[in-house]
Amino acid sequence: MSFTRRDILKTTAGIGAASMAPSLLGGRKAFAQDLSYKPEEGASLRLLRWSPFVKGDEEAWLANTKKFTEATGVEVRVDKESWEDIRPKAAVAANVGSGPDLMMVWFDDPHQYPDKLLDVTELADYLGNKYGGWHQGPKDYASRDGKFIGLPTATIGNAIVYRESWVKAAGWSEFPTKTDDFLELCKAMQKSGHPVGFTHGHGVGDGNNYAHWLLWSHGGQMVDAQGNCTINSPETMKAIEYAQQLYKTFIPGTEGWLDVNNNRAFLAGELSVIANGISAYYTPKNDPAQAEIAADIRTCPLPIGPVGKSIELYQVTSSVIFKYTKYPNAAREYLRFMFEQAQMDNWIQGSSGYCCQTLKAYDANPVWTSDRNYAPYAKASATLRPNGYAGPLGYASAAVMADYVLVDLFAESVTGAATPAEAIEKAEKRINRYYRV
Repeated sequence: MSFTRRDILKTTAGIGAASMAPSLLGGRKAFAQDLSYKPEEGASLRLLRWSPFVKGDEEAWLANTKKFTEATGVEVRVDKESWEDIRPKAAVAANVGSGPDLMMVWFDDPHQYPDKLLDVTELADYLGNKYGGWHQGPKDYASRDGKFIGLPTATIGNAIVYRESWVKAAGWSEFPTKTDDFLELCKAMQKSGHPVGFTHGHGVGDGNNYAHWLLWSHGGQMVDAQGNCTINSPETMKAIEYAQQLYKTFIPGTEGWLDVNNNRAFLAGELSVIANGISAYYTPKNDPAQAEIAADIRTCPLPIGPVGKSIELYQVTSSVIFKYTKYPNAAREYLRFMFEQAQMDNWIQGSSGYCCQTLKAYDANPVWTSDRNYAPYAKASATLRPNGYAGPLGYASAAVMADYVLVDLFAESVTGAATPAEAIEKAEKRINRYYRV
């Protein structure tokens, strides 16, 4: 979608006024050191982002984009692609040197082509100083060698989403908080005719979140702090054995699921329990025809495993500017505008908490207390564990995730495509290939 405003001066004068507008956080006045970039003459931009699962997310983003165009005269075309297509399209654009000016990319993808991205350290420092600092996890995904190669834009939280009446009918008054009890619940749900289902396919969000939770909750890790592969461990084997037991309670076909599949199955009444973003609740909540389902939905954190604490991956998206853009100042100014308080408050609120803030000042957005089902998602940016734990973020960690090594490890093991030992050995070889051992 495109927005134009050709009858106004191409200046940033209107933007400063926008940053002074009262907001949901109580208002914050512009100050002398406010930063802005003057767009190049005749500038226009193209942003490629992931397809939304929450309608309000896209509506708020486009509304903010329209405000930017009205203030600057810079036309911004916003295109969207499926979650799974974002990663390869970003890599192609970076390597070919042609495509959208900006993209919203996943996890540590910026570390795969850092030399192709515009340095936005000045802008990131300005925003961090003005809005309470960046949450560390998202910051790490978007920075390299002390410089920002993107702006941490949002964390898509992940939590258990379940039908409360069905869980209670199976004999559970409260949703279990430990993995052993959770397995017993899943067995009971299967017997009751309301099975569970978790993504074992190449889902950018759901597949990765589930696989990393399985590994980390049992104390496993892919590499150590030095980047040495540690996937071949007793903890990994325990995680696989647990996953095999859970898989027996699943609805058929989860090994082929992408990010959209469990949403659809859950809302169709085929599943009682999934792990998902707030989208699985947002959809029925905003559809009067599904009001009964919405009233029965509850959310909670994923159960705690033998490691003894809650550990989650969560998917983080960063906004990057490619060096090949003809309008670097316009691109920087667009991101600055979108991260300022009036716009960012609107986006977080519009997405109903689906997009968790990366700047700490926005933690106070009232959306997090507006609905009890939003609470498990409120601290996603503050509590996430980064991909590639316990090693450093970089090309290797990004490439291993892009190749779905950990997802495949569990999928092969639970489906019988390989024995656990064979799956671990295969994963070890793939990991070492990227870490160049």
